[in-house]
Amino acid sequence: MRSVLKATAVSLATIVALAAPASAELTGNLKINLDTSNPAPRATMEALIAKFQAANPALNITTNVIDREAYKTQIRNFLSADAPDVLTWYAANRMKPYVEAGLLEDVSDMWADGTDIAKELASTKGALTVDGKQWGVPYTYYQWGIYYRKDIYQELGLSEPSNFDDMLSNCEAMIASGRKCYTIGNKWLWTGAGWFDYLNLRTNGFNFHMQMAAGEIEWTDPRVRETFANWGKLIRMGAFIDDNQNKDWQQSLPFMIDGSAGAILMGNFAVSPLREGGLTDDQLDFHQFPAITAGVAMAEDAPTDTFHIAANAKNKDNARAFLAYIVSADAQTEMNNGANLGQLPVNSKASVDDDKFLNKGFEMLSSNSPGGVAQFFDRDFPAEMAQAAMEGFQEFMIYPDNLDDILDRIEGVRKEVY
Repeated sequence: MRSVLKATAVSLATIVALAAPASAELTGNLKINLDTSNPAPRATMEALIAKFQAANPALNITTNVIDREAYKTQIRNFLSADAPDVLTWYAANRMKPYVEAGLLEDVSDMWADGTDIAKELASTKGALTVDGKQWGVPYTYYQWGIYYRKDIYQELGLSEPSNFDDMLSNCEAMIASGRKCYTIGNKWLWTGAGWFDYLNLRTNGFNFHMQMAAGEIEWTDPRVRETFANWGKLIRMGAFIDDNQNKDWQQSLPFMIDGSAGAILMGNFAVSPLREGGLTDDQLDFHQFPAITAGVAMAEDAPTDTFHIAANAKNKDNARAFLAYIVSADAQTEMNNGANLGQLPVNSKASVDDDKFLNKGFEMLSSNSPGGVAQFFDRDFPAEMAQAAMEGFQEFMIYPDNLDDILDRIEGVRKEVY
């Protein structure tokens, strides 16, 4: 979808202070491609862009909002043929192929020692670095974990699980009550990857998981099989909703809203639609994915979403000004509050909104993730490797007895990719 955003009734006196890293009003054009197509992220981004527009009324801003899944298949084409000035994307390995193809702009100057970005966004510099240079800026990150129906747990006399045995025991009680333990929509594959991430991080640890991402571990390794054995316990007991391979993640939420499933493993972006579906914060709660192997330090998925400048951009000075705005403490506080993205700001001077789930996520990531923080499976693993593995995860959730064939196929791809 294409829209040209113009300032209307916004107070420039308020906005200029928020939106003006630039020393003078900007002129010319700025073309922005967004993958924030879900309602809350779209509204949040359009409001922030409108504020930037208000501070720079002579600037002509064109915003293209593209469906999130379609965006993933279109990004290489539009970076090559019809490049925007600014675009949303993801850190780490999801960014790397476009860096290596020469499609993203080096913005290391924005990260130079002594700059506000270098001081206030230092925690994510590594995730934006390839070959010693920085290729974008972060605007949000968020926790993953188990969101669950607290009222159903209370009805069944269940507590938050402290280990995998507790998790399995809770699941047995949930199934006995006529419910599924977990809802999941695995049509887009990445939801299953979240389950692999957590089961592998808890079974084998962060360093092992990152060795897999680097291609150093065979998928037929007995330690990888142990991860799948743990996953298989849940699958074979009927923990997941039926036909999940034909549902996307949004289509899986009604099962939790109507109480036919007790929980979901998801990022914090699920909170807003669950609330919109009618769940109150008294009904909805969150807990960290429980420990599996004794002695394995707790590690978490906390994906970082990013903005970049296209290498073929026509308006790079305007693009740099927009990036400086979007990482400012005020902008990150606003966009990530509970009424907007409902996520965590990256800027160390930004404020975390007083929201139940943001507070739980911030506490978990800041004080109870000693094992490390991963970006997420399809961001940590190269794209071709991630695709083949995620297809295998989807098959495993339907046909767990196919594990040997699945792992052999994934291993074949590993040998080709690395």
